[in-house]
Amino acid sequence: METDSQQVFTRIAARPENSRGRVHPEPADEDVARTPAPLRDAFELDRKRVLQSAAFRRLEYKTQVFVTGEHDHFRTRLTHTLEVAQFSRGIARALGVNEVLAEVIALAHDLGHAPFGHAGEAILSELMREHGGFEHNLQSLRVVDYLEHPYPPFRGMNLTYETREGLVKHVTAYDRPGNIENLDPTVAEFRSSGRWPSVEAQIACIADRLAYDTHDLEDALGAGLIDERQLGQVELWSVAAAPVRAQHPDVPLAAVRRPILDRIADLPLVDTITESQRRAARLQPGSIDEVRNVADPIVLFSTEMARKVEDLESFLSVNVYRHHRVARMDDKARRFIERLFEAYVKNPAILPGRFARRIDEQGVHRVACDYLAGMTDRFCQDEYKRLFEPFERI
Repeated sequence: METDSQQVFTRIAARPENSRGRVHPEPADEDVARTPAPLRDAFELDRKRVLQSAAFRRLEYKTQVFVTGEHDHFRTRLTHTLEVAQFSRGIARALGVNEVLAEVIALAHDLGHAPFGHAGEAILSELMREHGGFEHNLQSLRVVDYLEHPYPPFRGMNLTYETREGLVKHVTAYDRPGNIENLDPTVAEFRSSGRWPSVEAQIACIADRLAYDTHDLEDALGAGLIDERQLGQVELWSVAAAPVRAQHPDVPLAAVRRPILDRIADLPLVDTITESQRRAARLQPGSIDEVRNVADPIVLFSTEMARKVEDLESFLSVNVYRHHRVARMDDKARRFIERLFEAYVKNPAILPGRFARRIDEQGVHRVACDYLAGMTDRFCQDEYKRLFEPFERI
């Protein structure tokens, strides 16, 4: 017999046949009509289009925390995205909601991210402050709605409403799309539907947080920015490490790092599932529209786990994200992007033709921003060299 929470999740799970649909009618295709029904699932089609997009491929060479190319084992924006997708599917399966929608939102959530991680986003936000702003979730929507256009009948990937809503309403400590003014009527439409997105999109939000907390911790250990002694101050680490260290007290941290990190991920993961089931049973939303308008999200950590996760995040903020090695690269990245942006705005003729042709319609600042936001770290550095270093060597 289903529990109260299982009944709730059955009611509020997204179903492809009940999707609010796509902006553009899809042209009839006899071959598609003959394919098995599961392959015609609207959210499966979204996933296919995201995975096949150029923007998704470029994530391989975009920074997570440590600049791509600095070390082969550090996360990139692509490997981060894949970890978010894995967490999303696991949580969605445990709650009995739509795994495919949770996954596709996770796969697309960083398509609009600038090169060089949050330093790249911060400088683009500053440069665009008087020109409509920049925030990578809203840029992700712009990527799937406009910048990627693989199909002749329409602009963009023509993804479902539910996937696109999940991008606009993706909120974590580093994702605050509501913090900038945006007059785009499409964004306003999503916000008017309710404060929260579907439960699948909420899952992608908390999966994003779980992924970056655990992998940034692992990368920082690998980079030698932090050590086990410092981590003894972090409650979640101590709780996760205690049983592992009890069995292996004398081996180097590198030999037991993985099982400790697995426990650090599993403890909040199990807590999320349990707390979400409790909240669903209490709030009793009857539909996705009711999920959008309840007082608080359905998918959350418990109060106690939230405190432990925030403690870990505070540790990472102080000891990793503000570390002089990270800060030094962040400063260099800001200078790359700022100087390139100013060059494109001053002399738009140096932009590729497909971008320059949009200037009359969208303005040079937005076009320059689109071009820079789509760059990989490597391309951005090469572009900087092409434009400036030959003159500096004269």
